[in-house]
Amino acid sequence: MDEAKGTEEDVRHAGSTVPRPFLASVDALRTARLRPQIEVTPTRAPQRLAPHAYALEATVVDGDQDLADGRLVLLHDPAGHDAWRGTFRLVTLVRAELEPEMAADPLLPDVCWTWLTGALETRGLSCGEPSGTVTRASSHYFGGLSARPAASQIEIRASWTPREGLGGIPDTAAHLAAWCDLLAQVAGLPPAGPGDASVVTLPQRRGPQTP
Repeated sequence: MDEAKGTEEDVRHAGSTVPRPFLASVDALRTARLRPQIEVTPTRAPQRLAPHAYALEATVVDGDQDLADGRLVLLHDPAGHDAWRGTFRLVTLVRAELEPEMAADPLLPDVCWTWLTGALETRGLSCGEPSGTVTRASSHYFGGLSARPAASQIEIRASWTPREGLGGIPDTAAHLAAWCDLLAQVAGLPPAGPGDASVVTLPQRRGPQTP
């Protein structure tokens, strides 16, 4: 049995019916072309944000060092959602440690937001109702932890409505690739070259979640 059918059967077994556009969108996520430095796996999706949801988590890895991590959630409401102005919504969280000099840059939040919008534009993707926050935080250690150097972190939370194509299905594979471009940029990796992508099949952990 192929994984798309397996996903549908898992949810149907739970007493739910999953729309075909959502199943197709999830299947596209599982066959996206991703940079080899980015490890992506399915994770538990939130169950109260939309009738149907699917989530991925990713880590940017350089040797044995994790440079950045994030979570991408695909939401689907077949009836549409006024705030989304569509039936699909992508929600993301991206985090990375920063060098102190970079963390002190007053323009950093604006730059990080343009990394997200630029990643989508570079992939030729249009989206609606984008919104989000960029937060930077610094940690200083004292007492028994005083030997640790001060640390700074950037966090990007965002959501947007992907444009739906034929059959009401958005190009989720391209949106995932753009999201991985954002992760790579936040992690400080150089731009991907023509040979830096490979077809990655995500391991099946659980099917799309329904309430």
